[in-house]
Amino acid sequence: MSKWVFLFLAIISEVIGTSFLKSTEGFTKLLPSIIVIIGYCAAFYFLSLTLDTIPIGMAYAVWSGVGIAAIAVVSVIFFEQKLDMAAIVGMGLIIAGVVVLRLYSEASVE
Repeated sequence: MSKWVFLFLAIISEVIGTSFLKSTEGFTKLLPSIIVIIGYCAAFYFLSLTLDTIPIGMAYAVWSGVGIAAIAVVSVIFFEQKLDMAAIVGMGLIIAGVVVLRLYSEASVE
């Protein structure tokens, strides 16, 4: 399986885990707590699978950048969070940074 697919799975797992974090109510609710723990464990497992071929700095930059933007979208859709223009511009810059790293950086090993 492609190293970038593993990175995508790591991002999705982390977003799922983070999305359920509030629902745990301080880890007092069992089912959301289990989802958070499984999500984070899966995220780190899949992230570790990428590190044989993608440098850790590059993998973490993509993982965290895309994860930030994805959590923001989830929070708008499911938690009715409002994003102001500064938040939108900031996340746009994060996404632009990930794109620049992925397309133009020599640190991105194929």
